[in-house]
Amino acid sequence: MRIPRIHTTFLLLAVALATTTALAQTSISASVYGAFSGTTTGNGTTQSPANQAGGLVEVRHISNPILGFEATYSLNRADQNYSNLFYPPVPVCPSPCGPYTQNLKVPADAHEVTADWVPSVHIANLRPFGVLGVGLLLNVPSGNQTLTTTNSAGSSTSGPSTGASTSTTPVYVYGAGVDWGLIPHIGLRLQYRGNLYKAPDLSKLYTSTDAFTHTAEPMVGVYVRF
Repeated sequence: MRIPRIHTTFLLLAVALATTTALAQTSISASVYGAFSGTTTGNGTTQSPANQAGGLVEVRHISNPILGFEATYSLNRADQNYSNLFYPPVPVCPSPCGPYTQNLKVPADAHEVTADWVPSVHIANLRPFGVLGVGLLLNVPSGNQTLTTTNSAGSSTSGPSTGASTSTTPVYVYGAGVDWGLIPHIGLRLQYRGNLYKAPDLSKLYTSTDAFTHTAEPMVGVYVRF
């Protein structure tokens, strides 16, 4: 029996819709990671963020291998260390007279919110995926600053310093990972995320290097799928 063309079209659409619905899933995950940031130099300043730990929460929806999206929030310690060289005026230059190094430590927390595109493919109980997104990075001072001055002979003095403000910058995110299903609806999420952004300007004493920097975040977490 010949099936009318219009019925064939509706049948194909129904099959496609059913397939898409079967592939669709929403998940919530929580991960822990290490934040490893690079050193930048500029404006007479060297800026060295501390390597510290953090946590990430993701809400992800995947409709098909191409259409996958997520919203994320992460938090980690992100202490900033600023340093520069200076030369005291010659008439008042103490002995030994030479370049002095000043190091300023600014304790801070990094809050990051992103929206990401997540292409993926389902293979058995594994789902490899990619990540590409944008968001905002807020570096918030969270404690007393410490200023250390060291002379050319190696002698140093330390004391408190004041003046810091929150830095808000765009952040660009990329990465990849894999979901590993352990039991129905629950599994492990292993991923790497890279963040590209301008070095945060927290201190009133020194300017930021104003250079782009990178933070690498290898992470492991658990997801629950609905």
